[in-house]
Amino acid sequence: MQNLAPIALFVYNRPDHTRRTISYLQQNLLADETRLYIFCDAAKTDADKTKVDEVRQLVKDVTGFKSVKVIVREHNLGLAESVISGVTQLVYEYGKVIVFEDDLLSSPYTLQYFNDALNRYANEEQVMHIGAYMYNLHDKSLPETFFYRAATSWGWATWARAWRNFEPNVDKLIEQFDTLKIAQFSIEGKMNFWKQIQQFKAGKNNSWAIRWYASIFLKDGLTLNPSQSLIQNIGHDGTGVHSNNEDIYQVQMTRKPVKQFPDIIEEDEQAYKAIKHFLANRKGSLMQRVVRFVKQKMG
Repeated sequence: MQNLAPIALFVYNRPDHTRRTISYLQQNLLADETRLYIFCDAAKTDADKTKVDEVRQLVKDVTGFKSVKVIVREHNLGLAESVISGVTQLVYEYGKVIVFEDDLLSSPYTLQYFNDALNRYANEEQVMHIGAYMYNLHDKSLPETFFYRAATSWGWATWARAWRNFEPNVDKLIEQFDTLKIAQFSIEGKMNFWKQIQQFKAGKNNSWAIRWYASIFLKDGLTLNPSQSLIQNIGHDGTGVHSNNEDIYQVQMTRKPVKQFPDIIEEDEQAYKAIKHFLANRKGSLMQRVVRFVKQKMG
């Protein structure tokens, strides 16, 4: 019997998204051997209560896994606190965890990918995070999986040994950055990662993910990623807490199992360049940006 990582699924007030996320997880190889923990946050406002209750009713009857445990919060924690406490609880108990939010569709091979990678790199201190989502990269000659510096948060996994390095205090993170590190952290200014850190400091976002990436980066950690995404995010329809209605990050999910993993533990330069190119061009031409802006306003 293989020692499979449990899944932490964080849900709130989107019954349709939650239903689809669970349905895709149920179709995964290894689902029936995997323990599923569903963390249900409490309503932040009275307006959210009906949908929150609907989600709680829905998850009570989930089957198709080795076991299903529903954790119902009495008070609203918010996504960041929910994720941090849920992940901490499960890595403490199992030594590793696979993390999903309520708007992520998975390939039938996503759990297999996570578990293979968790086993393969279990004792590699520098490998701190496994991501399953990948942008629609232009370069089709990349290896099946590769190491990269940044951590994606749409379907991911980690170990207790890595999660111990998570630093929630943003001031402690900021004081370790200099100009060069800021440039490296933000993919040479192609992604607004440093801005997200500053916005967190200013109270404008409550992201656990940007603090997790910063924690990994400051330890010279690496993240494993697939060149073909094993996750499709369906949350960019304006329903999410932190999401806009946009299609920049739409991908075709791969329908094949992942067979190849890197032997050398270092950032893949070709993949880094491909991601940098994607990030630099992701918003398209000025005309495309205007069209998207108008669509968002009308949506």
